Amino acid sequence: MNPIKNILLWASENETLRRHVSKWGFVKRALRQFMPGETFDDALNAAHQLKDQGLLTTFSELGEHLVDISEADAVVDHYLSVYDRSAAEGLVSEVSLKLTHLGLDLEVERCAKHLDRLAAKAEEHNTWLWIDMESSEYVDTTLDLYHQVMANHSNVGICLQAYLHRTPADVESLLPLKPGIRLVKGAYKEPASVVVRGKKAVDHAYFTVAAKLLTAARDGEVRLGLGTHDVHLIEKLDVVATTADVPRASYEIQMLYGIRTADQLRLAGDGHRVRTVIGYGEAWYPWYLRRLAEKPGNLWFVLRNVFGQPPTAD
Repeated sequence: MNPIKNILLWASENETLRRHVSKWGFVKRALRQFMPGETFDDALNAAHQLKDQGLLTTFSELGEHLVDISEADAVVDHYLSVYDRSAAEGLVSEVSLKLTHLGLDLEVERCAKHLDRLAAKAEEHNTWLWIDMESSEYVDTTLDLYHQVMANHSNVGICLQAYLHRTPADVESLLPLKPGIRLVKGAYKEPASVVVRGKKAVDHAYFTVAAKLLTAARDGEVRLGLGTHDVHLIEKLDVVATTADVPRASYEIQMLYGIRTADQLRLAGDGHRVRTVIGYGEAWYPWYLRRLAEKPGNLWFVLRNVFGQPPTAD
């Protein structure tokens, strides 16, 4: 593993660093490249701007691993209002969340009820709820809860991580549900027994799973989101899609706010469905470090920000 990536992933899990680094002004300034602000109003304003530019949007309040189950109730109330306010303002935006932000670590059954409630609200507004995937120890429980919620709702998607050895088998088990799948490379520090190692191997794993899912998307068996900022990989998959007669309207390219913005606009201009995931909230520290770890070159953005040079993160 890239040593800088390794350090960033370690730092993302270090509580002492979180308490100190999250207070540093220059880090907060650099953070603005990747999120429009800490409030939902900030995210809502960004979504309107992106809509005007032809981009779809998903909202994600940052947070995970709650310590009190009552916090999960507040998270649910927040997302219910996100759906209502988005609809009131003419946005058909979606929501993406982590199950540990709904209390998965504390009460699995209560987490399941929260999930069902949010799926029903998304259905009410004719939009979607997405479940982010967390580190490998949560995969089985997350998939179990996904199967449960899909028994009552069809507008729920799940994130799968291509670098996990198990992902091809997970795809096979999910396809009978006609699921929504967002495929990402993976951004957690995991043992080699669980994940493939090395950029080339991860890229190959992603390409292989994505190619299969593109065919499934063509046949109406899955709602597919290609969650990657790797433009070269997107171009290779576009060739696969064209060769297999997969219409661009049958899948999405999903990227994070502030990353490869020019490419997002270019791809949308070329006829792709492009969705920008807008993160916001105070609990940004682990999320931010994992974003830097996905592309350690973006760490230079932070350093340029310290010295007052113009930022150009990608």
